[in-house]
Amino acid sequence: LPTTVEISGVDVNKAINESVMAIIATIKETLEETSPEIAADVIDHGIVLTGGGALLRNITDVIADATQVPVSIASDPLDCVAIGTGESLKSINVMKKKQ
Repeated sequence: LPTTVEISGVDVNKAINESVMAIIATIKETLEETSPEIAADVIDHGIVLTGGGALLRNITDVIADATQVPVSIASDPLDCVAIGTGESLKSINVMKKKQ
């Protein structure tokens, strides 16, 4: 039977903390392995979060504090990757020629 359960913010925080820490570790590792030119661009322009995780409360602050890189949320974070992929597919022949 359906039931209602109250979950506190602390409970949610505990549940997602490991995943958030894994994301932060991956960001740091990626920045360390990226060429200095691209890493400098990321540091100058920041990280843009997409997807549902971008909507987690304070996620931009948590990632910015951990990486020392500015973090922002994409406009329309839930759909922007799909929209961008669709736009890229319109030019797939041009991209194939560049390879």
